[in-house]
Amino acid sequence: MTNKTLAIVLAAFTAASFYAIEVHGYLGFFEALGSSTAGVVVFTDLVIALTLALLWMRSDSSERGLPFWPYVVLTFALGSVGPLSYLIHRELRTRAPREVTA
Repeated sequence: MTNKTLAIVLAAFTAASFYAIEVHGYLGFFEALGSSTAGVVVFTDLVIALTLALLWMRSDSSERGLPFWPYVVLTFALGSVGPLSYLIHRELRTRAPREVTA
């Protein structure tokens, strides 16, 4: 995915997340998920997917010398905002010209 595509997805998802929090409140968002079996399944699926993303980000950030903990905090606070932000940072860092040291 390109940075532009990731940025659009990040902006749209962040806006949707903040809207849901505005409507339901932060804790009310989780209460709404827990109010039905379908919501519990969706929440469980989200936890599994985000855990896998965090495990990958930990390994990838070590290899690339990127920070990891800010994205963990974002992931716990706003879900997929963390991994999406990490991917954008990762791509920007990959495309940045590297300094040549003598």
